[in-house]
Amino acid sequence: MRWSGQELGVERDDALPGLARLNNLVRSVQTPEFAGLTFHEVLAKSALNHVPGASKALPFGWTINPYRGCSHQCVFCFARQTHTYLDLDAGRDFDTQIVVKVNLVEVLERELARPGWQRPNVALGTNTDPYQRAEGRYRLMPGIIAALAASGTPLSILTKGTLLRRDIPLLQAAAERVPVETAMSIAVYDDELQRSIEPGAPSTAARLATVKAVREAGLPCAVFLMPVLPYLTDSRAHLERAIGTIADAGATSVAYSALHLRPGAKEWFAAWLARTHPELVPRYRALYGSGAYAPKGYRRQLAARIRPLLRAHGLDRPRLDPTTGTPGAHPRPGTAGMGALASELSPAAAAALQPTLF
Repeated sequence: MRWSGQELGVERDDALPGLARLNNLVRSVQTPEFAGLTFHEVLAKSALNHVPGASKALPFGWTINPYRGCSHQCVFCFARQTHTYLDLDAGRDFDTQIVVKVNLVEVLERELARPGWQRPNVALGTNTDPYQRAEGRYRLMPGIIAALAASGTPLSILTKGTLLRRDIPLLQAAAERVPVETAMSIAVYDDELQRSIEPGAPSTAARLATVKAVREAGLPCAVFLMPVLPYLTDSRAHLERAIGTIADAGATSVAYSALHLRPGAKEWFAAWLARTHPELVPRYRALYGSGAYAPKGYRRQLAARIRPLLRAHGLDRPRLDPTTGTPGAHPRPGTAGMGALASELSPAAAAALQPTLF
């Protein structure tokens, strides 16, 4: 969702500078149970975002982002720079000033009902996390899942949030109608380092337990071993521990990549590195001084280290669904989940769940 076309010349005294120029700001909220966070409730004009230039490299052409900013506070988050579109900074503001699209489900239902909607796969979690702490207050994901499933639209979810477990029954119901994919992002398998670099995110153990719960529910769940941090999480010992515990959790597959540092994230990560691991600053400057990505030579070395471990644990390819012979959860026709889906929808959207008579 682009915000540049939503500015008015009217300032609001109760909003931050960039938000003050939005004509869709409802209110800004602070509550004791979410200490340190401010939620800026806005009315979204659109829910579905088209991915420009989508290709075979991306398994989706559309995304949904219920929130902007992220309380997981991962210092390397590539989405940090997007907060500057609102005149907020890519550091502390990104971690604590969370924009919430409170009417997103209503808007999504309308967009999915359009005659021209072709039902391509829609991805959640490609920008900021849909199961961050704000979701515990605003509960937008059940309506999103139900609306996509009711319209016949496949969906995929990438998250670090263990709140995903709340919606497992709903995802099971959705999987009766459309392909459903889930993935958990788990990059760090050292508790002290994880708390330092992802201070607002659930623990690695809690996320692995969520993977196990999703798999026990009969749904696919990949793990994104991303990013691998040079000289911090790229040792053979760390990678062996990581991939072994991922396999024990029952993950269907593993995706991995080396750290990349876009503007906004690069500066915030550099400040963290200087505070916590100053001895590594010269080595990171050598790797990332001229760009956002680690050199090809480093990436080749990382692949040579990881791929044998993935093969050894059977994680170098997706595990197959025993009923379909294909990766992932594909719809198994049934009506058991209709009530769960309908309860999250408006009456008009729920009507799409009813069997059609020919």
